[in-house]
Amino acid sequence: MIARRADGYEISDDNDRLEIELIHDWLSTDAFWALGRSLETVRRSIAGSVNFGVYDESGKQVAFARVVTDLATFAWLCDVYVDRVHRGLGIGTWLTATIRDHLAPFQLKRVLLSTKDAHEVYARAGFVKFPDPERLMYMTFTS
Repeated sequence: MIARRADGYEISDDNDRLEIELIHDWLSTDAFWALGRSLETVRRSIAGSVNFGVYDESGKQVAFARVVTDLATFAWLCDVYVDRVHRGLGIGTWLTATIRDHLAPFQLKRVLLSTKDAHEVYARAGFVKFPDPERLMYMTFTS
């Protein structure tokens, strides 16, 4: 366990606690950036990341996030998802701030993320707009 709130929610980075099928369901059916993502892809993405689960007082997983990082210079925060039943309780901001604090000792040069509609959530954890987005580039692979 990394953090616990007074209301019983806790954050863990223990991969053995992750409910991978549940995470797959969330991402592949309700997360606009991951619609249709296969279970195998979710498994591989988790295997190659530093992962965080949020659990309610009964131990049921209610949120997930992962960080792709070398733990030396760079990190990408992605697949942040809070179960719809548990939204509006500050879990997303708490999870993001906890991840920020977890990464701080590594003194990374930059942590990036992409968001369509949750700018305020991430701003509360210290994220700001990229100062010069014209420097960013990306590549996609088509099948």
